[in-house]
Amino acid sequence: MSFFDHQAIFFSVLGYPMSYLEFFGTIAGAVAVFLSAKANVWSWPLGIINVILFFFLFYQVQLYPDMFLQVFFFITNLLGWYRWLHPRKEEEDGKKQLKITRLTLAWWIAFGLVGIIGTIVFGQVAQNLNSMFPLLFSQPSAFPYADSFVTIMSIVATYLMVQKKLECWLVWILVDAVACGLYFSKGILFVGIEYVVFCFIAAFGFWYWLKEFREA
Repeated sequence: MSFFDHQAIFFSVLGYPMSYLEFFGTIAGAVAVFLSAKANVWSWPLGIINVILFFFLFYQVQLYPDMFLQVFFFITNLLGWYRWLHPRKEEEDGKKQLKITRLTLAWWIAFGLVGIIGTIVFGQVAQNLNSMFPLLFSQPSAFPYADSFVTIMSIVATYLMVQKKLECWLVWILVDAVACGLYFSKGILFVGIEYVVFCFIAAFGFWYWLKEFREA
């Protein structure tokens, strides 16, 4: 078995078989999210490692919208890395990086509509992937609408994070809460536990960014 096969077991803990993919993908993701909460630019390259590993993992456990999401994450990790390091002059903070700002009510409404419409449309597509592309997707999508909600709202949260909007962390709390239920249901327990931790890190991230915003 190869490193990228989720049946390739790295070790077992309390009877749970831990694959290389799940372990190293989860660790890279956890460190990346913690660094994001501290507004540390090195969160982006670590995030790239996380999404590559999770792409293979989610394909093999039939979480197809999550799999597609990793492609988006790969691109936005590159963009976020560049954006934080190359702000326009009026966007700089004291560290010569992009400063934290807030959303207007109009943008809240716009992103809410994106979440609702995107979940319905993507969920419909995810539900029919195995019938449309049977050679690529031999099994039906697990939880197509809940998984699509996580995917669409993760895109929203990531866009807000790239723009260093404070409210990205509120969206992440919602996304992480739904995601941990999905991962526990699919039996990838280490990832599920990670997302429980992510809920607390997101709460910390909101508090830390709010403090930075007020001090700017």
